[in-house]
Amino acid sequence: MQTARMVHKVGLQLLRQGRARPQSWCSFWGLKTARNFANKATEVVLDKTGSVSSAKDKDTQNEMESKSFAVGMFKGQLTTEQVFPYPSVLNEEQMQFLKELVGPVSRFFEEVNNPAKNDSLEKVEDSTMQGLKELGAFGLQVPSELGGVGLCNTQYARLVEIVGMHDLAVGIVLGAHQSIGFKGILLFGTDAQKKKYLPKLASGENLAAFCLTEPSSGSDAASIRTTAVPSSCGKYFTLNGSKLWISNGGLAEVFTVFAKTPVKDASSGAVKEKITAFVVERSFGGVTNGPGEKKMGIKASNTAEVYFDGVQVPAENVLGEVGGGFKVAMHILNNGRFGMAAALAGTMKSIIAKAVDHAANRIQFGDKIHNFGLIQEKLARMAVLQYVTESMAYMVSSNMDQGFKDFQIEAAISKIFGSEAAWTVTDECIQIMGGMGFMQEPGVEKVLRDLRIFRIFEGTNDILRLFVALQGCMDKGKELTGLGKALKNPFGNAGLLLGEAGKQFRRRAGLGSGLSLSGIVHPDLSRSGELAVGALEQFATVVETKLIKFKKEIVNEQFLLHRLADSAIDLYAMVVVLSRASRSLSEGHPTAQHEKMLCDTWCIEVRAECFKRTEVREGTVSNPFFIPMFSSRQQPGFGKLWPACSQTPNSTSSFETLKASLRQWWKREV
Repeated sequence: MQTARMVHKVGLQLLRQGRARPQSWCSFWGLKTARNFANKATEVVLDKTGSVSSAKDKDTQNEMESKSFAVGMFKGQLTTEQVFPYPSVLNEEQMQFLKELVGPVSRFFEEVNNPAKNDSLEKVEDSTMQGLKELGAFGLQVPSELGGVGLCNTQYARLVEIVGMHDLAVGIVLGAHQSIGFKGILLFGTDAQKKKYLPKLASGENLAAFCLTEPSSGSDAASIRTTAVPSSCGKYFTLNGSKLWISNGGLAEVFTVFAKTPVKDASSGAVKEKITAFVVERSFGGVTNGPGEKKMGIKASNTAEVYFDGVQVPAENVLGEVGGGFKVAMHILNNGRFGMAAALAGTMKSIIAKAVDHAANRIQFGDKIHNFGLIQEKLARMAVLQYVTESMAYMVSSNMDQGFKDFQIEAAISKIFGSEAAWTVTDECIQIMGGMGFMQEPGVEKVLRDLRIFRIFEGTNDILRLFVALQGCMDKGKELTGLGKALKNPFGNAGLLLGEAGKQFRRRAGLGSGLSLSGIVHPDLSRSGELAVGALEQFATVVETKLIKFKKEIVNEQFLLHRLADSAIDLYAMVVVLSRASRSLSEGHPTAQHEKMLCDTWCIEVRAECFKRTEVREGTVSNPFFIPMFSSRQQPGFGKLWPACSQTPNSTSSFETLKASLRQWWKREV
């Protein structure tokens, strides 16, 4: 009886707080909506964003709580297993092997590859292609028994970072080949498919391409029109259609192609068109391509339309299951996005080096321009963005190497953040260099042209933002649905309901959630840890408020979703740099204090941005512009990162100290 009275009080308390409305939400959701929301939300996310979970995967995930930090933050949870401590996944043998690779690859790009000539020729020079084949660069993650180098994701990321430092167009040729081109064979291929295709692909004898985009199907991948009709004998499929803007399209011999196939539903007997993935060889006949496209950037990479005219594809060349092609495509893209962040972290390194060199030598108004506060602030922000991107890239690659499966949101975040950060850093480099940056000779304008595509391909940043927000909201929606069901049976769920009531009471009383990173982050970063936790609590409150307000119609609130995604991106970045800087401080790395300044700077600035986006007043998100932007001088992070901003007499030595710190930070053995 005491339990019954207690549960009854919990229900009344929730009603008084406005968190539940009878006959509408039945204490949070409403019984009818509660039963339908999870399924509807799942369908919406699958349709709108391309979630990769199959029905079986969803059942498994429901049984096991996600260990993803990004999933947890939408629910107001501080899930630290994947992010703390900052992972070090390479064993001694892997580390030594990577050291042996870094030197030759770096020298090759410094001494052999000529980015300007590749750009002028609009192709990678033959000597460069041959050298890359000899280095094994076309099969970095193919198992050694199949002719590849056999690298794990973290080792691969380190080499991709080197490529990104020197020539993004070459990176596209290599990435389109192995990061997405034949990645489906690695992930979903049968043993026979792997033995047949991977050796020649790993050696570079054959190139691969990923064929998904069509003239009428870009971000809406489900609307493709290419068809694959099974033969009456069941031995082959006849493939017809075309694919647009295919990297390596004019060079590839092997294609991963996605087409609609008729699939009979086992329960209803109805025939529906579903996407299926195929491994298609040019030698099958009927495969042709158009001329190479004239592009704004990445000119040395080949981009062409590919045509399939009555191509007979053997049934054994289906990749995965018939009708399971959408899952294959999304898995491939999710598994490749960390490489993009790694490459762009490398790009930013080289660009910052150019900017620093110019600032240290350019004299205006009788002084070197590195002594001017505006230049210092630009360089500081560039350094912070590079650090965050690099930290994200290796966090995601390490999570993958550790065997975690739930990293889709984090991978999308790394792609969004990295592509936008690299653009900002390169644009600011041109600004620092002035007219010289606009000229071809320094090579920065080429990098800017090359970078523009990264916010578009492999999932536009706009669509990926919707994915981040909707996927996170879907997981929170399931939790709220569970509360609705619990209120249907209060006697059996007293603990759950009391816990929720306690959480609501603490929030209303301004007592916080009790979450803390104390003992997890290094003590020197405790203040930044508090900022991160505060931002997470406020973010989760807004997510819950908006889900209750809009229910499943939240999928149409794109302005709101964009802001939620931006806050999620910033929150994940805060935790990643806290983790990495904590490791450096704990292990006494030479760059630890520099990393601490980068981390504190990011957390201070981002907390203010998150506060602007998610300030809650009486249960609603307030005007996003009501808080004025803070200047760099108001933020202690930038003041600490750039002591020269105060224009003290020792500003030159301070700048030289930072340059030395940057050199030490980047001059790693691996």
